[in-house]
Amino acid sequence: MTADNLKWDEKGLIPAIVQDATTGQVLTLAYMNAESLRRTLESGETWFWSRSRRELWHKGATSGNRQRVHEVRYDCDADALLVRVTPRGPACHTGQTSCFYRSIETQKESMP
Repeated sequence: MTADNLKWDEKGLIPAIVQDATTGQVLTLAYMNAESLRRTLESGETWFWSRSRRELWHKGATSGNRQRVHEVRYDCDADALLVRVTPRGPACHTGQTSCFYRSIETQKESMP
């Protein structure tokens, strides 16, 4: 499959789940456009599209917390990516390893 076959949203973006290739921990959810995906595949480091700044964003360019890409997968509908990486430092701008460090309390029920 090529990037042309992916299902980009109306803004030309696709969600990209970034996962630690060693531990399996989900590090972050970001968005890619065709250019950031191309740069990711060519450079071997993650590039994203910043929806708030409306510009390309090379993860770790200012912080040094880069992510070396092992593989990029796409889901069965071709509308989401899984980017498996080796992180060099925390993924979250707060300094946490993962952006998913908080939880919502749920009512615990046993499954039938």
